[in-house]
Amino acid sequence: MKTMMYRDAISSALAEEMRRDEKIFVMGEDVAITGGVYKATKGLLDEFGPQRVRNTPLSEWAIAGVACGAAMCGARPVAEIMHVDFIGCCFDIVLNQMSKMAYKTNGKLNVPMVLRTQGGRGKSNGCTQSQSLESLFTHIPGLKVVMPATPKDAKGLLKSAIRDNNPVIFIEHKGLYQTKGEVPEEEYLIPLGKADVKRTGKDVTIITYSKSVLTSLDAAKELEGKGIDAEVLDLRTLVPLDFEAIRESVTKTGRVVIVHESTERTGYGAEISAQIADKLFDELDAPIVRVCGANIPVPNATLPEIESAPTVEKIVKAAVRVCQGGKWNG
Repeated sequence: MKTMMYRDAISSALAEEMRRDEKIFVMGEDVAITGGVYKATKGLLDEFGPQRVRNTPLSEWAIAGVACGAAMCGARPVAEIMHVDFIGCCFDIVLNQMSKMAYKTNGKLNVPMVLRTQGGRGKSNGCTQSQSLESLFTHIPGLKVVMPATPKDAKGLLKSAIRDNNPVIFIEHKGLYQTKGEVPEEEYLIPLGKADVKRTGKDVTIITYSKSVLTSLDAAKELEGKGIDAEVLDLRTLVPLDFEAIRESVTKTGRVVIVHESTERTGYGAEISAQIADKLFDELDAPIVRVCGANIPVPNATLPEIESAPTVEKIVKAAVRVCQGGKWNG
């Protein structure tokens, strides 16, 4: 194992896959010379040259459209949309082309592409560059959606996403790029659709993903001091969803807190909550509680921006509430 930054894990995964397969190329705004706005493609141009590391015009429509067409013609593009907030500029490609092509052609045309993008709060970038829009993608049949929380997961999941024959939306949180973690030195893959228990516990299950995993782990430490043993389940992949991992954890603890940074209203936590209520109702000892982003545009000022997202304090309060609330019938 070696210690690596999240952004370097992304770059390492791209380099390894590009060495393995000449059909893989990277494209996006400023991905070449500068290595991207978050330096996640730094060094690739020097090794692979401008034919395989391509700067594009400032046009998300062109980026997504060219990548979709190239994938249909046999290439395996990894296209970057600088911020997930800009996805509206190319949403027709996402909604009606890359996600539907295999279905429309009865499997004759696959779209083996990865659309990398960045989301989340934490940089005071304002309400149009700080959103968490993953639910838009999970609502679209034909797309896989990946949101890793650690350098190890980011590398292993990105490699699997690149090798997948289906279009994958790979969302990296801008607040994670400089976080560090241990990454295996040998080659490895992490399969899509496989959750990971980041902390075992017996009293309550905290279901989460992306940067909220780190916040939830901090909350679990604080809960330990209150006599509550929290399990933190990192979904890692939203589509496909590892519901069996959810089932195993919820059956053990009987209590659930769902944490994510996107807005509470129709956020992905609502889907998780509905599936648990449908399939695991008899396993629950307390109502499901969600700790999510506020239903407001993301504030620009630092303190309101922080307070509009899940915090350790909010998660702790929610966990205490479900652990002290007793059975459904009181």
